[in-house]
Amino acid sequence: MTGQGPTAAQGGLTEQDVTAVRDEVSAGRTVTVWFTAAAVGVPAGGSAKVVAVGDVAEGDFIQVRPAGSRDAVFCSPSELTRSRPTRRSASSREREEAATDDTTATPATPARPGRARRAARSTASAVPSASTPVTDLPEPEANLAPARSGKAAPARTRKRGGGSGALTVSLASTVEGDWTVEVLVGGKRVVSSTPVPATDVAAVSRSLPPAAAEAITAALVEARRRQQERVAHLRKELDAAERTLEQLGVD
Repeated sequence: MTGQGPTAAQGGLTEQDVTAVRDEVSAGRTVTVWFTAAAVGVPAGGSAKVVAVGDVAEGDFIQVRPAGSRDAVFCSPSELTRSRPTRRSASSREREEAATDDTTATPATPARPGRARRAARSTASAVPSASTPVTDLPEPEANLAPARSGKAAPARTRKRGGGSGALTVSLASTVEGDWTVEVLVGGKRVVSSTPVPATDVAAVSRSLPPAAAEAITAALVEARRRQQERVAHLRKELDAAERTLEQLGVD
């Protein structure tokens, strides 16, 4: 911050103020000051705590820590005051905002300024300026009716795409060892019962948890035993049929 010498400008710290602040800080008391309009880089009216006051009463020799900041800055007496600034009332802020709107809005017609301001405000809210991004434009059909009634438009919910629901993969086998697979997504069957070779089922079972692998292996072993019994039975029937054929003397 730029200093303006030991003599404080109007509204800043006087030489007596500087002496009093130095004594209070030396005594360990907390001293609050406020920034004047001469302060650079901080808003006028903001508060700060005095950290230290230098011995050389010239330039920026008063060290303060602005409210909400951990960093200390050096100021000159003209940039600080011990008088708390008066706060603006809500009505005065509204009058300033109304004055700002009057200077920035373009009235639709010169007659009756009050009506022109209202028209300019509604037009500014409905029609985008050249700097308004296209993505911020309201959707006409969704927001036109609420705008007329003065009610806010309800938020739209987007439907999510497919793929929702739990995925269920089912393996099933018959007592003869025929395996099928079925896939469900939610309550919808996306893969109907499809035959699967027992060798593929055995390969898949090796990557499953031990309990599931044991159950599948047991089913495969039982199916193999049944097929062996069937082969043995069919072989006996075949042998009997061949003997009967030989006895019939048929070439």
